[in-house]
Amino acid sequence: MSSSGNRGVVFRGAGKVAVENIDFPELALGKRKCEHGVILKVLTTNICGSDQHMVRGRTTAPEGLVLGHEITGEVIECGRDVEFVNKGDIVSVPFNVACGRCRNCKRGDTHICLHVNDDRPGGAYGYVDMGGWVGGQAEYVMVPYADFQLLVFPDRDQAIDKLTNLTMLSDIFPTGFHGCVNAGVQPGSTVYIAGAGPVGLAAAVSAQLLGAACVIVGDMNPQRLEQARSFGCQPLDLRQDASMSELIESVLGVPEVDAAVDAVGFEAHGHGCAHEHEQPASVLNAAMEITQAGGRIGIPGLYVTEDPGAEEESARHGDISMKFGLGWAKAISFHTGQTPAMRYQRQLMQAILHEKVDIAKAVNVQLIGLDEAPQGYADFDKGAAKKFVLDPHGTLM
Repeated sequence: MSSSGNRGVVFRGAGKVAVENIDFPELALGKRKCEHGVILKVLTTNICGSDQHMVRGRTTAPEGLVLGHEITGEVIECGRDVEFVNKGDIVSVPFNVACGRCRNCKRGDTHICLHVNDDRPGGAYGYVDMGGWVGGQAEYVMVPYADFQLLVFPDRDQAIDKLTNLTMLSDIFPTGFHGCVNAGVQPGSTVYIAGAGPVGLAAAVSAQLLGAACVIVGDMNPQRLEQARSFGCQPLDLRQDASMSELIESVLGVPEVDAAVDAVGFEAHGHGCAHEHEQPASVLNAAMEITQAGGRIGIPGLYVTEDPGAEEESARHGDISMKFGLGWAKAISFHTGQTPAMRYQRQLMQAILHEKVDIAKAVNVQLIGLDEAPQGYADFDKGAAKKFVLDPHGTLM
């Protein structure tokens, strides 16, 4: 163990992360004791595409930020007021920090909690503009509001055995599922998923779990498209010079789908001959083109209010050129925002434990040590068709 008793992955400017000694967590919020919190020994913590946006310099994230919002761990200390979580429990941490007491939390909208961020509704661990919470790409981390937030796995040995699957419950599995639920995916649906990164693949698995008849996954990365094919999706190479309607028709025989999910977000590129240039609204515009009239688009892909790395001045301030009139004319519904992960965690846990889904295989998990995090970020940035899962204590390796 390091002299500080803790190490974490720290953002050090565009393109740079470093594994450094960081403070060992305390049961404290500022200067007051956090008796409703716990300290976790982090068993797994994942590199997310949202982390990658910050590391690329595409947000206003400050240097020195400890990264990581996808956390699974073992409870090693409980605050005085924690009643239902015990030392030794293995738990999933929803990436949204949520108090459980405000009006939004009480109606299940934990992604826009009113009490965990002074600047705007909603908090998250290790993320820009989300309340300053210390991230969990570390050996140890503090989690507040433990009784409300934590999902305790029912059996310790079973949890360790399935940890590469269960670690996806902190974010990308609920996020992909939320995108599909918001898009109205149901048994027999035809679904288009934009993006074959980990969230897109998690959305594709979720669509299958919800009973979709055909799941089409669009991307420009051949390896990621092959990963989508590996579990029964229809891959769609967006480097082809054809309209989105034509591409969809080449698969389905008709130029539209019942539901669409944007798992790309603000770093989107145009397709076909325009694929080398960023077009932040291209996925949303394509989704409007191919979604049935009266249909819905789930948007778990990240959009930001400030993007200092954008190619266009307007996009640097979150302004993108959507064909909103097309959406209005077709009566399309848009469903945006972070995912209230807690809403879906328990049922998705049951699907994993009862072997109804193998999310780790679908997203192609690769376990790495904490010291390998900088290389994991670099490989992910190059388009590796993998989900990098950090194992800070060598629990699984």
